Amino acid sequence: MIMARHSRGHRRGSKPGRRFRRVGCWTLAALLVVGGGLGYWAYRHLMGNLSTIDISAALGGDRPADRDDGTQDILVLGSDSRSGANSGLAGGDTGGTARSDTAMVVHLPAGGAKATAVSIPRDTLVTRPRCTTSGGKELPEAGRVMFNSVYTSGGPACVVKTVEAMTGIRMDHYVEIDFAGLKKLVDALGGVTVTTDRAIDDRDSGLKLAAGTHRLDGTQALAFVRTRHGVGDGSDLGRIGLQQKFLLAALAEIKHQETLSNPAKLYKTANAATEALTTDSGLGSFTDLADFAKSLNRLGPGGMDTVMLPVEYDKLDPNRVVTAHPQADELWRALKADQPVPAAAKKSPARGGGGA
Repeated sequence: MIMARHSRGHRRGSKPGRRFRRVGCWTLAALLVVGGGLGYWAYRHLMGNLSTIDISAALGGDRPADRDDGTQDILVLGSDSRSGANSGLAGGDTGGTARSDTAMVVHLPAGGAKATAVSIPRDTLVTRPRCTTSGGKELPEAGRVMFNSVYTSGGPACVVKTVEAMTGIRMDHYVEIDFAGLKKLVDALGGVTVTTDRAIDDRDSGLKLAAGTHRLDGTQALAFVRTRHGVGDGSDLGRIGLQQKFLLAALAEIKHQETLSNPAKLYKTANAATEALTTDSGLGSFTDLADFAKSLNRLGPGGMDTVMLPVEYDKLDPNRVVTAHPQADELWRALKADQPVPAAAKKSPARGGGGA
């Protein structure tokens, strides 16, 4: 869930009440507002929170070309491992098996054009390319596997390789946030406001909302992005609209909070964000996050186009979907060329009857 990895940037000389407009720099700002020994302690503490994976080393050279055109493509995963801190959240323990519950490819174009977030339904049947697991085991290529199972069987690097095979686009960065991390981050922000057009009542996720505007705390936010039986046809497709709605609402919340005027809240948010995230090693330091945050300055409700990967129901198993062609081809082609996604490429034959 992309909002988690977005923090805000800050430079000396900024006005004290300046609103943060970056999503990778809570950490850097925290170091600027707390001084002396506390500043050093904060640096060491937040640095210790960061968890990184060397995706490039795991994948080697068998990847799409690394474009040097000012664009960036980021794979953002929400992991639903429910062991440990996650065991009591959104449905309880499932034996600690981790899956990619939410997946988005976020394209940041060169210049000031609108960004695009493409949600990949987790029930999509894909071909998993040959890859190496987090434990060093070689996995052979496998066809007709569910997208979210790739994380379970192969880990982050295998998911990145699968997405690159699907899209033909090299992922510049990888960001992962887990259930407990999302809850802590939203609570650190003081909640996120969303508006739903329809009532939601999902016993499985525990979410019950009347139609209208609601201020969600961390537990409610987690249920909101995970609910599926309370919207549409009960499939994964129905809740993608909720996930995208929450993403935009969270970005709006981040942009509108005057965190510089509240150092204590700023540090609390930075602590929650760094605890929540696993990133590729290219974003594994505060300096890297600060530099990366400059490219995220424009993100917000008006600066991002949200799209679902066009899919159609599988002919052999109607409970699963497969990528729809030529729509998906047009979508990835547009992003690769750093062009707006054409309307025809956004039309998915399978939609799940969702929306809230």
